Amino acid sequence: MEFLRHHIKIGGCVLALCAVGLNMLVPVPAQCQVAGAILSGTITDQSGAVVPGVELSIKNTATAVTRKVTSDKDGFYSAPNLLPGRYVVNVTAAGFAALAESGVVLAVGDQRQLNLALRVGQSSQTVQVTAAAPTIQLNSSTISGEVDSTTVRELPLNGRDWTQLATLQVGVVSVRTQSSTSSGSSTRSIRGYGNQLAASGHRPYENSFRVNGISVVDYANGSPGSVTGGALGVDGIEQFAVLTSNYTAEYGRTSGAVITAITKSGTNQLHGDVYWFLRDKKLDAKNYFDKVIPPFHRNQFGASLGGPILKNKTFFFADYEGIRQDKGLSFQDTVLSPAARSGTLCSIPNATCATSTVKIDPLVAPFLGFYPLPNGAITGNGDTGIFSASGIQRLTENYIVVRGDHKISETDNFAVSWSYDKAPFSQPDPLLVVNNALQTDRQNATLEETHIFSAAFLNSVRAGYSRTVGLGNAPVNAVNPLAADLTLGAIPGRAAPILVIPGLTQMPGGLGAASFNSNTWNSFQAYDDAFLTGGNHSIKFGFAWERMQLNLLSKSRQNGTFTFPSLAGFLQNQPTNVQLLDPNVSQEIGTRQSIFAGYIQDDWHLRPNFSVNFGMRYEPVTLPTEAHNQFEVVK
Repeated sequence: MEFLRHHIKIGGCVLALCAVGLNMLVPVPAQCQVAGAILSGTITDQSGAVVPGVELSIKNTATAVTRKVTSDKDGFYSAPNLLPGRYVVNVTAAGFAALAESGVVLAVGDQRQLNLALRVGQSSQTVQVTAAAPTIQLNSSTISGEVDSTTVRELPLNGRDWTQLATLQVGVVSVRTQSSTSSGSSTRSIRGYGNQLAASGHRPYENSFRVNGISVVDYANGSPGSVTGGALGVDGIEQFAVLTSNYTAEYGRTSGAVITAITKSGTNQLHGDVYWFLRDKKLDAKNYFDKVIPPFHRNQFGASLGGPILKNKTFFFADYEGIRQDKGLSFQDTVLSPAARSGTLCSIPNATCATSTVKIDPLVAPFLGFYPLPNGAITGNGDTGIFSASGIQRLTENYIVVRGDHKISETDNFAVSWSYDKAPFSQPDPLLVVNNALQTDRQNATLEETHIFSAAFLNSVRAGYSRTVGLGNAPVNAVNPLAADLTLGAIPGRAAPILVIPGLTQMPGGLGAASFNSNTWNSFQAYDDAFLTGGNHSIKFGFAWERMQLNLLSKSRQNGTFTFPSLAGFLQNQPTNVQLLDPNVSQEIGTRQSIFAGYIQDDWHLRPNFSVNFGMRYEPVTLPTEAHNQFEVVK
C-alpha cells in the first residue's frame, strides 16, 4: 500500500516526498535511475537465522564478468548496477554446502530480491538450483512493466519502431490523432516527430525517455524519432522498462511515464544478424481515385555484430539500419480551365452560362504558368477543371549505434555508447511547383564508470549528450522552373509569393515560400548515483544536472501571400489582402536553462518478506535566459 506521495512547489523548485510504501511477501521491482539492475537479498540457514559473512559471486553468463559481494551482520547483501541479462549466483560459507543459483534473469532498471537458504554441509558439496527465480512482483508502489529482448526482436512492428512496444503495458496508448509527418501544412516539425504516447491519461509531452541512463527526449519533450514518425534501432535495443506511475525518488523531470531502455552489449561469443524488409506497390491495393497504383518501393535493411575484443574483459556491439523509400503521391487539383486562362469567364453560373471577358493584367500573366492545364473534367461553371497528378516522396534514413564495455579491474567497469540517426525526407506540393524537405538529425552519447569502493558501497558516474535537430519545409529544388524565378517575387531577392484564390488549389509559391521551422536541441547531462548498504537498509542517493539549449528559428510565408476575392479578381490583379513580411526580422531564439536535482531513497528490509521504501527528491530549474540577451521582463 502507498502511504504518501506529496509534491510541494516553491517558486521554480519542486520538493518531492514520494513513494513511501510497505511491500510484503514478494520483493518490489523499484527501478532505479541507472540503466543497470540491482540484485539483493538475505542469506539464511535452514532454520531461518541470518548468516553473516557469506561470499557471493554473481556471474554474467554471456560475458563472464563477475561481481563479488559479502553479506553483512544481518545476512543482507546488495549488488547494484548489474548489466541486464542472465546470471549465475554462487554462494560459499564455512560450515555450509556451496549453493549455485542459475535461474537469475535481471531486466533493465530492475531491483530484484533473491533470498537464499544455505544447508549445513561441507563446502565441497554444491547445491544446484536451476529453477527460474520468481518474476511476479506484488504490492509495489511502482506500476511498471518490462519489454525483453525477445519481444523487441520478434514482434512485427510497422517501420520497426521500438517505442511502439510501450503500448503493450497497461495504460499506455499511442495517440491516434497524430498529425502526419508528411503533411507540409502540419505543425509536426514543431511538436517533434517521435511516436506520441499517452500513459495513464498524461499528455505525450509529459513522458521521459532514457537510453543508457540519459534523457533522449527531443526539443518538444517528445518521444525520440525521425521523420518516419518512429525510432529505429530494434536490433540495437536489449530491452526497456515502462514506469507508468508512482516511481520512486530516483526519477524526476517528468509527471508522465518513464520509458528507460538499454542498448545491447557484446558477449564472449561473436553474434550478429543481417536483415532486409521489402514493401512494394505490387503488394498494395489501388486508391479509389487512382487510375493506376502509384509507385511505392521501400527497402529497410541492416546488420548488427557484437562480440569480445578481450575475452571476459572488453566487448563491443554495433548496429546499422537504413531505409530507402520512394513513394508515389496522388493529387487531384482544381485549376483554371483553358477558357479562364484566356480571360473568358462565366458571369452567370447556370446551365446556359453567359460569358464575359476580362483583361488579364500583364503582372498576372506569368503566374498562370504555375497552374497546369486540366487533364480531367471541366467543373463548376466552366471556369475550372480537374488536374490529376502524381509525385514522388523520397526518404533516406541512416541509423547507427555502437557500444563498448570494459572491465578495468575487479572494482571498476566502464561503458561508452553512441548513436546517430539522420533522415531527410522530400516531397512535392500538389501543383508540382517545388520540392520541400523535412529532416531530423539525432545524436546521443554516454560515458559511464562504476566503481566498487567496498562490499557495502558502490558509485556510478555518468555523463551524456543528446542532440536533436528538426527541420520543417526546407526548400530543396524547383520542379516548375518558375518557382526559382526571382523576377516574380513580391519581396526583393525572394521567389513568387503564395496565391490564395477561391475555387482553386492554393498556389504554394516559389522556393522558400512555405513556412520554415528549425529546432535544435542540445542537452548536456551529468549524474552521480551511489548505493550504500548498511544493516538491512539499501540506500541510494545522488544528484543530476542537465544544461538545456534550444535554438528556434521560425519563418512564416517568407515570400508573402496574396489573397484574391475571386478568379476574376486574380486575373485583373485586384487582391483583397496582401501579407509581406520582412525576412530579415526573423531571428533565431536561443533559450538556455539548467536543471539540478538531488535525491535519497531508502529500501528498508525489515524482514525477508517485508520491506518499506521511502525517498525524497529536490529538483529546481533555473529561469530561462536567451543566448543573445533578447528576453525582456515586462512588469
